[in-house]
Amino acid sequence: MAGVSASRPERPSGWVLGHVAGAPVVLAPSWLLAAVVLTLVFAPSVRTWTGGGGALPYVVALVFVVLLFASVLVHELAHGLVAKARGQQPHAFVLTLWGGHTTFGGAAPTPGTSALVAVVGPVANLVLAGAFLLVADHGVPDATLLQTVLYAGAVANGFVGLFNLVPGLPLDGGRILEAAVWAVTRDRHRGSVVAGWTGRVVAVGVVLVVLVRPWTTGATPSLVTVVWAALIGAFLWSGASAAVRAGRSGRAVEALTLHTVGRPAVVVGAQASLAQARAVAAAAQTAEVVVLAPDGRPAAYVDTEAATRVPADLAATTNVVAVSTPLPVGAVVDGALTGDALLRALSAASANGPVIAALVDGRVVALVRTSDVVAALRR
Repeated sequence: MAGVSASRPERPSGWVLGHVAGAPVVLAPSWLLAAVVLTLVFAPSVRTWTGGGGALPYVVALVFVVLLFASVLVHELAHGLVAKARGQQPHAFVLTLWGGHTTFGGAAPTPGTSALVAVVGPVANLVLAGAFLLVADHGVPDATLLQTVLYAGAVANGFVGLFNLVPGLPLDGGRILEAAVWAVTRDRHRGSVVAGWTGRVVAVGVVLVVLVRPWTTGATPSLVTVVWAALIGAFLWSGASAAVRAGRSGRAVEALTLHTVGRPAVVVGAQASLAQARAVAAAAQTAEVVVLAPDGRPAAYVDTEAATRVPADLAATTNVVAVSTPLPVGAVVDGALTGDALLRALSAASANGPVIAALVDGRVVALVRTSDVVAALRR
């Protein structure tokens, strides 16, 4: 399966064959399994075409498989080169069990770029199909093994190009549909959800066409056909479902603000008593209290559970630090940030601890707990 473009910042594992457009071309270990399986699947057909026996059918089948994956690589390189020309840096070109995909360090900046990057992959395959067909018809002798391989390459590229234009994620056609919905609604995430649901329909449709269609003609699909249909359907369903989840979580991230994840807080000095801290919090109608260091840095926050265990008659003589949890250096975030920028800042700050002080114009205004952020994203 070729042409599945994704936004994945991590570097995939595998053998690096070279670099194109500043990104490595990676051969994933799963490609070896695909090469072996496809060679074994195609060898009987080659034996029928050629009438030859021995190792020849397997050699020819392997040549065809390598040719097919080379076509997949051209498909992915087309994605990456156009993306780079449009300002979107490719991260890696990967050949895998399912064909290949191109990963990027970030999402496409506009619907137009997303659609253009998606469509060039299938177009590259269709151009290759035409080239194979032209050479087969006019460049080699008729009824030869080479002509047969070229025809097979034309058919394979034509199928890959047309199939990837089907409008459902994770196929390139789904990326085009996503861009179209994004352009019309001005909502990238709605485009992901719509194209993801369409991709689920495509996944079910592929399985039904491959398995049900033979029965309508009185034939019975082979075990190999059933297995491949199930695997391809599962792959498409998984990718489509991931797109739906990404669209929904993306909308949640976009709506992220200090108001949605922060708990309003007041501040007291390190010399304040628990009674003073309670009075300041009550006046502001909040339960969160941040203790400031002498230099004005948020140094700790009052542990509300520990504070409730202090009797009222001892609150005035209990230093607020005694019921506080330290805030590590760096456990702060700019409370004016929103959306993905806020999420990235919270993610970085959470490496220092699960509770983060939010500052606006240098003043502590809230506490953010990572558990509250997770809950907001799930909602």
